[in-house]
Amino acid sequence: MANVKERIVNGKKYYYLEHSYRKDGKIEKKEIYLGDKLPKNIEETKRKMVDDINKEVWFDRFEKIKKNYRKEHNSMPSSMLKKETETFMVKFTYNTNRIEGSTLTLRETANLLEKGITPSEKPTRDIKETEAHRKLFYEILSFRKDLSLATLLEWHRKLFSGTKPDMAGKVRNYQVGISGSRFEPPAPFEIHILLKEFFKWYEINKKTIHPIEFAALAHLKFESIHPFGDGNGRIGRIIMNFILNKNEYPMLDIPYEKRNSYYNALEKAQVKKDERKFVIWFFGRYIKENKRYLQ
Repeated sequence: MANVKERIVNGKKYYYLEHSYRKDGKIEKKEIYLGDKLPKNIEETKRKMVDDINKEVWFDRFEKIKKNYRKEHNSMPSSMLKKETETFMVKFTYNTNRIEGSTLTLRETANLLEKGITPSEKPTRDIKETEAHRKLFYEILSFRKDLSLATLLEWHRKLFSGTKPDMAGKVRNYQVGISGSRFEPPAPFEIHILLKEFFKWYEINKKTIHPIEFAALAHLKFESIHPFGDGNGRIGRIIMNFILNKNEYPMLDIPYEKRNSYYNALEKAQVKKDERKFVIWFFGRYIKENKRYLQ
C-alpha cells in the first residue's frame, strides 16, 4: 500500500509517496515527491503509483510465459497438443464444478470425460453438469465472436438446461445471496443496467488493458454483478479463460484446494471496492500455475 510520508527540511514540511514491494525475492521501495502541499487527487496518485509498479513487477513475466507457452505448443505433435488440452479440460472441469459443490472426484471426472465411465452412486445432476461443462469448454476454444449478453445467456443455458431448466440462460429477477460472504449481490432491478455497463467497459478496454489483468477484471466484474440464480462462478471462470485463450496465453485452472484464498480475494475486492486486491491475487495465482514457462 502506498503511504504518504512527511519530511521537515529547514523547518518546512514536504510530502512524499512511498510504496514497498517485492521483486525477484527482494524488498524494493519506490518514492515520489509530492511537494509542500498534499495534492487533492492523492488517492488517484496512489493508485497510479501502485499500478505502475505492478506493470513493472508482473507484465514482463507474463510475456515470457506467453512466449514459452506458444513455443512449446508450436513444437508439439498435434496428438500431444490434443492430449494436453484434454488434461487441462478435465482438471478445469473438476475444479470449477467442485468449487460449486460437485461430489465427483478428479478420478471420477477423468473416467467420465475421457472413458465414458459413469460413476455409481453420484447425483445425476453432477454428472450432467460435468459433461455439459466439457462440451462448452471445447466450444469456447473455437469461438470466434466476442462476448455479448446473448453469448453469456447461451453459455449458461448450455451448462444448465439439463439440470436447472427453469433458470438456465435467464437473468435473475429475484435477490440471491452468497453463502459465507459479506458481499451482497445487486438487487434484481440493477442487473440489466450493470450488464450494459459491463459490456461497454469490455468493448472499451479489451485492447488497452493487458490481457491477464483484463481477464482478472472481467471475472471480478461479472462475479460482482452475479446475474444468474446459480452458476455465476462457472460462467465467470469460463469468461476468464475465454479471454486468456483468445489472446494466446495459457488458461488458468483455480484448484479446489485454493478456493478459500480465491473467495477471500473476491470478497475483499467487492466489499472494499478495490479491484486491485483481486487482481494482485490473480497475478500471483497465474504465475504459480504457469511457473514452468518461466524456467
